[in-house]
Amino acid sequence: MLRGIKPLAYFAEVLGREPDCLVRYWRMFDRHMTAGRLIKREFVEPIPQLPHLVTRSIFYVLPGEEWRVHAMRRLLQQPGAWSPEKEGRFGELLGYERWQNDFWLSQLPPAKA
Repeated sequence: MLRGIKPLAYFAEVLGREPDCLVRYWRMFDRHMTAGRLIKREFVEPIPQLPHLVTRSIFYVLPGEEWRVHAMRRLLQQPGAWSPEKEGRFGELLGYERWQNDFWLSQLPPAKA
């Protein structure tokens, strides 16, 4: 991200159950956010299927790429099963190139009928 190659990083975890390694990553990203190199957006929301649990979603984005946070949230909130189309869009929003997404999608197991 700091080289400007990837515009968005996305993390999500159940609030209060974040593994230590993830917290360390957030601290590293937060240093760059404090220095103005990254923008951070955080959302804490109940999990609809498990209302006793709450999820924390954290997005780090390069300045000028904030639109990706909104687009990613819309994608993640779309109803229906996760699909290769959604997976491809997810990769696009993270900043992967077309050939990288195509390769990744080719590695996924075939969809069940």
